[in-house]
Amino acid sequence: MDKTLTKADIVDCIYESSSKNRSEVKLVVEKLLAIMKKAIKEERALLITGFGKFECYDKASRKGRNPQTEEIITLPSRKVTVFRLSRKLRDELNP
Repeated sequence: MDKTLTKADIVDCIYESSSKNRSEVKLVVEKLLAIMKKAIKEERALLITGFGKFECYDKASRKGRNPQTEEIITLPSRKVTVFRLSRKLRDELNP
């Protein structure tokens, strides 16, 4: 696997292809990510057409096991975020 694409890389890519300065581009990227985080935190689906869908849901508490002591424990409920690729992107990845 190659290098991971970071937020700074995204800012650089947008900066290189626009007439805005780097700080303006960074603010726009930060604002976009804040909107995305807010939508997910409010348990709404976040759909980006042609890319995919983020969804947040509650996962119920369940029984688990401590692998060191073999003790049965109850794992608390928690929120889980999942991402599903759009059909279009999935087809591009798997022609």
